[in-house]
Amino acid sequence: MSASLALDDVACRRGGRLLFAGVSLTLGAGDAALVTGPNGCGKSSLLRLAAGLLPPFAGTVEARGRLALLGEASALDPERRLGEALLLWARLDALPAPADRMARALDMVALGDLADVPVRMLSTGQRRRASLARVIAAGAAIWLLDEPATGLDVASIDLLEKAMARHRAEGGIVMVATHQPLDVPGAIVLDLQAHQEMAA
Repeated sequence: MSASLALDDVACRRGGRLLFAGVSLTLGAGDAALVTGPNGCGKSSLLRLAAGLLPPFAGTVEARGRLALLGEASALDPERRLGEALLLWARLDALPAPADRMARALDMVALGDLADVPVRMLSTGQRRRASLARVIAAGAAIWLLDEPATGLDVASIDLLEKAMARHRAEGGIVMVATHQPLDVPGAIVLDLQAHQEMAA
């Protein structure tokens, strides 16, 4: 897996307000970054910039490799069975063996036994793990995870940390916006609060 993500002097403006400025970060295969800071500092916006969903107010963003974004919403059809909802996404990625990728992803987040359960019947933590399974099944090189530990218990956080470690070991990149402590060895820590001060 060959991937890279580079942000050079990036600034973000939302609703007439400059959220942050001067963000520079370079990640290569196997690298990780933890984006921290108080609510409202722009953590989610930075991930959307990295995903190409928002244009930077200043600076440049360059990504090499496919990206998968885990946002606040699960992006899974609540009326479908979990396995069907994930398979729909896996087929959209136009990669080989979507059913196998979906089943493997469910097993990695300990939801294999719930494949036939409608998404709407899942608990908050299960829906969060299902969203992570969608990212895993996508086969993308670059994971952009926005508060992935929200609603997870200790055992589920352990599954999340293992999934990130496995992805990095395979040459993938992980960028995580979080207010919760996560065990991501060797990760670059990017404190957006400092970049808020630069934007002031």
